[in-house]
Amino acid sequence: MAGFGYILFWDLNVKKNKFLFNAAALSFMVASSVSAGEPLEARDVYRTTAPIVVDGAMDDAWQAASWRALDKAIIGELPQENDFSGRYKLLWDENYLYLLTEITDEKLFDQHSDPLFKYWDDDCLEVFVDENNSGGNHQFNFNAFAYHIALDGHVADIGPNNPDGSTHFILLDDHLESKWKVFQQKPQKLYWEVALKIYPETFTLENRNAEPVKLTEGKDMGFMLAYCDNDQSEIRESFVGDVEITPKNGDKNLGYIDASVFAPIKLRSAKR
Repeated sequence: MAGFGYILFWDLNVKKNKFLFNAAALSFMVASSVSAGEPLEARDVYRTTAPIVVDGAMDDAWQAASWRALDKAIIGELPQENDFSGRYKLLWDENYLYLLTEITDEKLFDQHSDPLFKYWDDDCLEVFVDENNSGGNHQFNFNAFAYHIALDGHVADIGPNNPDGSTHFILLDDHLESKWKVFQQKPQKLYWEVALKIYPETFTLENRNAEPVKLTEGKDMGFMLAYCDNDQSEIRESFVGDVEITPKNGDKNLGYIDASVFAPIKLRSAKR
């Protein structure tokens, strides 16, 4: 069950289901050399040596994982660091792929109370995962997933079309647990922690109780992370990820359609 939690030490304005948070800037940039369109070497993701509690805190277990930057513009221009910056870590165990994201966002904004209405135009974390790294189209099927995790904890994706051919937006809250926290530090940081169950391409909405995949050492997967950034506009101003995507007809926003733009990861035993 998706969770929602925060510790806030800043001014909070809540108006008609809008959340607006002002945050100080975080100055960092971690180099990333992944480029879509080139042969990509799988990045190692290590098994955690200690249980991870999803509470939005960077526990000691995370010291075994390396940071990876969110520094590739997918939509819009790459924001200035005093507007948005981010990076993340991954770990795993038999039951979950774990994600810890460190975000600085000048304004956190959630304008839509309906979790299935234009959720991509609110601030949200988008987790792309391909269980068997097969690539290919997944826009209206479950060959891969594009989980949009909202500030209120809801998890949205696109499912098979409705009978009339219209797009079927769905909630998959039970696929992951997530919590985020904001601490007043210098600079102020938001930590967003996720425990993600991994489902195969055979997942269906008719069989939602199907068991997720058990993760094992040596498993190959496809993965990409991105963040929708909106500073109180009707639509998001920026969409920033960790993989450089080769444009198709001038468009880099391909992750929700084609899993081939994800980067490969390989699950490894605990890092020594």
